[in-house]
Amino acid sequence: MAIFNFFDDGKREPILMSGKKVAEEIKKRVAEEVQELKKQGITPGLAVILVGKDPASETYVKMKSKACKEVGIFSFVHRLPSGIRTEDLLEVIDMLNTSPKIHGILVQLPLPSHIDTNQVLERVAIEKDVDGFHPYNMGRLVEGLDGLVPCTPLGVMELFKAYKIPLEGQDVCIVGASNIVGKPMWALMLNSNATVDICHIYTRDLKEHTRRADILIVGVGKPGLITEDMVKDGAVVVDIGINRVNGKIVGDVDFDRVKRRASYITPVPGGVGPMTIAMLLQNTVKAVKMKKAR
Repeated sequence: MAIFNFFDDGKREPILMSGKKVAEEIKKRVAEEVQELKKQGITPGLAVILVGKDPASETYVKMKSKACKEVGIFSFVHRLPSGIRTEDLLEVIDMLNTSPKIHGILVQLPLPSHIDTNQVLERVAIEKDVDGFHPYNMGRLVEGLDGLVPCTPLGVMELFKAYKIPLEGQDVCIVGASNIVGKPMWALMLNSNATVDICHIYTRDLKEHTRRADILIVGVGKPGLITEDMVKDGAVVVDIGINRVNGKIVGDVDFDRVKRRASYITPVPGGVGPMTIAMLLQNTVKAVKMKKAR
């Protein structure tokens, strides 16, 4: 059974879940928290590590730096050559781990193939892991304990909250099982008492899974993967995918057709993307507060 019955006349348009709008409200709240911390003599600091000159990564880092400036967070980017050794990158992280001015460390992914990504992410201090990728923080998430949560899945949860989407007891299908999105998204939904089905490249009949979902969350980086016939009437559809097709940014969902079935749907761009950045800001302030509480 679908969560919302919006299709009695067969013509009603879905509600667009504007991450851009919700993110602006979150940024206002974060800015107020930053000002309160500054009154106490604390300026939240975020360090971003960018290895190489990948155009997409450059764009993301600029957006993150701009957002930090808007809310009053001190941030700077460590630009490192693409040929840097894993050992040298770890030394940079060690330096940032001990810096009292830095409360959050973000390693922009993907890293060059010769670098041991897992070793790098594990080197970030647990309390400064604002991306939430450290195994310790991932473990706390699975256990349902408070901690720093990966920004994109956390942003999706904030969207659900803003649009009052019920989660308890709902059938949720997540397409994509990455450590960055799919797995933490699974844990967050399970912790919200949803029934969760997670699919990946080895899933035999993807449509069989997606058609049952009250809430469908997709993030694999394959444009047009989810078509209209794969979506239940009245489903909530969250598209995390980011793809460039003929110079245009699109998601993993065939938006124009899938919206005929969805009750709520995220646009690309302007859906989950802005929420990811807003959660990074929120996590940085949270890291400051967690340090104060210790």
